[in-house]
Amino acid sequence: MVPIRLSLAPLALALAVSASAPALAQEPAGAPPRPPARIEVGGEGTAFRAPDLAVTQLTVLRDAPTAAEATKQASEAVGAVATAMAEFGVEKRDLQTAGFQISPQYQTDNRQDGQQSPPKIVGYEVRNTLSVKVRDLSKLGEIMDRAVKLGVNEGGSIRFEIADPADVSKEARRLAVADARARAETLADASGQKLGRVLVIQDGAARAEPMPPVPLMEMKMAASARSDSMAVETGENAVRAEVRIVYEMAD
Repeated sequence: MVPIRLSLAPLALALAVSASAPALAQEPAGAPPRPPARIEVGGEGTAFRAPDLAVTQLTVLRDAPTAAEATKQASEAVGAVATAMAEFGVEKRDLQTAGFQISPQYQTDNRQDGQQSPPKIVGYEVRNTLSVKVRDLSKLGEIMDRAVKLGVNEGGSIRFEIADPADVSKEARRLAVADARARAETLADASGQKLGRVLVIQDGAARAEPMPPVPLMEMKMAASARSDSMAVETGENAVRAEVRIVYEMAD
């Protein structure tokens, strides 16, 4: 009879794998702790400054039978305004042509048969716009008076700006960060936790928000009704900043 030999190795290996399976499913010893909770908040800040720069749009409108004549009249008037600006200390770099437009003027006549004749050109309108930066705001009223006297007769506006907003932008950002932290502290306190260190700060671009342009001709008509020079009030401009901050939460 041939002897029968039994091998226990496969059985032993299966038992070893089975016994170790639960251990492998558990977290290994010494695993790093779970990261603390985070909170992300946004903050806004607004700083105010009196403007120190005015940008005006001065438009001359002229009409004539020919485009050349209308262009000549408008150009002469704008040239007179530009020349006069030197008397108030306005430099050449602060003068710029902001618009030039030629528009034909049409006329239609009623014929005896009741129909309208084809439109025909009877003249031309020319609008020439000069942009002027005024850095000495104490002279702004006089400048506007002179411009109107020299032929500025349509539209026009004044927009007040901050020439160098760097400092006021910094202040707006500081206010935005303080606002974000105050919001985060409120939320953390409500949840029974405390703020930890700052993990991320995202800076939104600070933006200046000048006051809407002031219509020039309306200001001039109001001044004419009072028989005095044009009064100009500068007020304040706002610069706004936004940030987003991620804080670590602590128990």
